[in-house]
Amino acid sequence: MENKIDHFKTKSKSWDMNSRRVQNAKSIAEFIVKNIKLSKNMEIVDFGAGTGLLSYFVAPYVGKIIAIDNSPSMLEKFKEKHTDFACDTEVFEGDLYEIYPERKFDGIVSSMTMHHIEKISALFSIFYETLKTDGFIAIADLDTEDGTFHDDSTGVFHRGFDRQILKETAKKAGFKEIFFETASTISKPHCEFTVFLMTAKK
Repeated sequence: MENKIDHFKTKSKSWDMNSRRVQNAKSIAEFIVKNIKLSKNMEIVDFGAGTGLLSYFVAPYVGKIIAIDNSPSMLEKFKEKHTDFACDTEVFEGDLYEIYPERKFDGIVSSMTMHHIEKISALFSIFYETLKTDGFIAIADLDTEDGTFHDDSTGVFHRGFDRQILKETAKKAGFKEIFFETASTISKPHCEFTVFLMTAKK
């Protein structure tokens, strides 16, 4: 999110055609719904929303989703299918901290975005400040991997994450009730990669 180059410009057109990617988003959404008490009066952020795969599956359970991404091409795809979402949507191109400072949200969801962020401790602090009291985060990303998940590592700052280290980072930012679950497994020809869902409250 910090890098303004649109690394997904050539990928955005076919992004939703990858059945493995769609199934991963669906599985993550199911775990979010299971672990977080969502309601139709909630306004939440999809951080690194891309074309809206995660948003699509979470939308029936909330009132509004604010899609944030710094890839204009991915967000263009999101906007093209906004009528498919079962809630109101708003699109914001840029970084989370660029949104109106006074605006607070009920929750932040994110799928497979955090490994593209260089400064994770700063990100969690921004998450914390952006949430209402008792707001939640539900963040899905790769467990620590050997660097072979991505064919092209451009814009990738982390080879997955160690859950315990991530927990301590979130705790330092002020989060509580921090839990992890394995939400999905992505199978590639050479290896299987696990995806965790991390939930926490402000």
